Amino acid sequence: MSELTELYEEIAVCQRCILAQGRTKAVPGEGPEDATLLFMGEAPGFHEDRQGRPFVGAAGKFLEELLASIDLKREEVYICNVIKCRPPGNRDPSPAEIEACRAYLDRQIELINPKMIVTLGRFSMARYFPKTSISRIHGQPKRIGGRIYYPMFHPAAALHQPKYRSAIEEDMLKIPQLLAEAEQMVDEKPPPQAEQLSLF
Repeated sequence: MSELTELYEEIAVCQRCILAQGRTKAVPGEGPEDATLLFMGEAPGFHEDRQGRPFVGAAGKFLEELLASIDLKREEVYICNVIKCRPPGNRDPSPAEIEACRAYLDRQIELINPKMIVTLGRFSMARYFPKTSISRIHGQPKRIGGRIYYPMFHPAAALHQPKYRSAIEEDMLKIPQLLAEAEQMVDEKPPPQAEQLSLF
């Protein structure tokens, strides 16, 4: 059994926050254990909670269309969420819930070690781009160490507000070039000052 599979089993029985009381299934994440590209959403929704898989509802269908636009299938990328259980009524995750799941997410990223992390929505964005808004920085990559972080609107935003669709589609088309650059990077961690300034 891989370390990632062991982590999934730990998440499946987690009782670290109140969301454990209402879930049908935890939703750890899925994809290749050596994926170079990781997509990070916010929280499971109704369909995810039922199936135990991320992005299987309408937003997931749109994500698969977006991946197809850059000649990728969902089986080729890793997909997860900031929190692993569905909040009641699909409300926003609370700071306490995000913190309860933080160690799981940290461990996933450590084990997969992707070259590029695409944040989908403001909660995953806030992990790497604090104190800013997604409307201001979507589509603007940042390098920290040997990894690129790339903020995008959540696919669900385009379903609720069609004006976001073109921005999401355009941001998606930048990913292949960024991923090529990420794969050429040397895995060296820059000094702390450089981390804050290292925007493309």
